[in-house]
Amino acid sequence: MNAMTLEATVQPSRILVLGKQLLNEIDFHPADVLSSVERSYLALGNGQSDNPRKLMSQPPEKHSVAYSMLGRDGGRQTVGFKTSYKYDPEHNRDLQKYYTTLLLFDDTTGMPVALMDGSLVGSLRTPAVSALIARSAAPQARTALIVGTGTQGRMAAPFLLAALPGIERVIVHGHYDEGILAVRQNLKRFYPERDIEVSSDLSTSAAHADIVLGVAGAGAAEAVRHASLKQGALAILVGYGLHADALHGADYRIATSEQQMQVTGSDLVDADGKLPAIDAELPDILLGRKPARQNAGQTVFAYNSGMVVTDIALGRTLAENARAKGLGQEVALW
Repeated sequence: MNAMTLEATVQPSRILVLGKQLLNEIDFHPADVLSSVERSYLALGNGQSDNPRKLMSQPPEKHSVAYSMLGRDGGRQTVGFKTSYKYDPEHNRDLQKYYTTLLLFDDTTGMPVALMDGSLVGSLRTPAVSALIARSAAPQARTALIVGTGTQGRMAAPFLLAALPGIERVIVHGHYDEGILAVRQNLKRFYPERDIEVSSDLSTSAAHADIVLGVAGAGAAEAVRHASLKQGALAILVGYGLHADALHGADYRIATSEQQMQVTGSDLVDADGKLPAIDAELPDILLGRKPARQNAGQTVFAYNSGMVVTDIALGRTLAENARAKGLGQEVALW
């Protein structure tokens, strides 16, 4: 092959770059996100995908934390690399700095797909996973308590209702008026006829809840303890807002990935520095290999840690939607 032929054969690899503001222009519905995330877990459980262990780096004084994740979603034939860096020296949301990226490649053509801000993907994927857990472990739930009004708290209610239309009460416990208002507005965006109740006492609210979702930030002053949970309740931890004894006192324990939990759940260890064994992982539950609980009276604890295969599947969908709308900028990096 001569140089001219080689030059004609090799095409420059262009990648679609999508910033946070552009991604926010993409329309979505919680039910569609739920479907995308569920398919990614099914592909993982069937051995079509790969989700290696998450890497974490943190200084001794813990003023920051960084994660790196690599995965391959076999369902969408897409390879992805996700990075996450949070600088939070005083657990103050006004001072916090947080950056996350998602880089995607098509594994059938070998071509780059997109480089995007990962915040929208994470803000949708995580509540979708919690909703899938809730649908599996608390299908008869009528009351849900959301602890925290940050990014995850604001998206939690629409996804819970998409997965469990029978939920009658959504209670929100938070300390920021603007956060509570944002939770209410986000719920009404998708379910105009629904509203939230505002909790004034966390323990009392937890005692009435069939589902307790801990999505508060690291500086949360309160946490639901095991003793406050009603019999048969499902407690899902994403961030903070659930005490470690809710994990250790549970009758049944679920994780999206037990391996990931060993990396990110260090603040939940007992006095001996250990985490209890997990009874079932979400992919096995969705595939019917293991139950989400053994009986209705069990208190169930679920640990929702991010799995990059879900980011990849959802990120691919968002990138295609963005390209269809003419959003983003194509850049030749290579």
